[in-house]
Amino acid sequence: MNPLSNVEFMLLQLIAECRQASGYDLHKLIDRRGYREWANIGTTSIYAGLKKLNDKGLIESEESGGKSGKGPMPTRFGITEVGREALRREIIASLSSTRERDNRFDLGLAALPFVEKGEAVEALRARLDFLAKALTNIRRSYESQGGSRLPLHVRALFLHPMNLIESEQAYVARFINELQEEMKEHADHH
Repeated sequence: MNPLSNVEFMLLQLIAECRQASGYDLHKLIDRRGYREWANIGTTSIYAGLKKLNDKGLIESEESGGKSGKGPMPTRFGITEVGREALRREIIASLSSTRERDNRFDLGLAALPFVEKGEAVEALRARLDFLAKALTNIRRSYESQGGSRLPLHVRALFLHPMNLIESEQAYVARFINELQEEMKEHADHH
């Protein structure tokens, strides 16, 4: 079976967690957990994801006993045995072999020679502001939901990205200093 998209992976986890969930329940949970921040999830992708999971036999609609056909989406979904196994495999794979950051940033680093060093420094400073805002939003969301009183698996969902952002901020700040050193040396040689 093909690996699940981020949206399908997330929906499958949430349905497994809720035991039974409607599209509306999933929307609320996705908002509360802050998944939209990074997973790029719109209303349509939730319903498209549910349909895909249903077609793959990973979830089933509770009342129609899995009948599909024309008409609106059945309201509540539960995870199937096959779905549970697929979820397990995805979790193991994601914990053991995923990258922690956006590779689009790496593409930008690779293209540094095509911009002035001063422009690069400015762009990286803007990224520091961007990261600081993201961190503030996640922290605010974490605190508003109970912070350290949240269950461990929910805490992890906030603490992991916070930790990665802090580490990224430190990296970008060091990189800015290195670029400025190079600019100074370059100016000294002229």
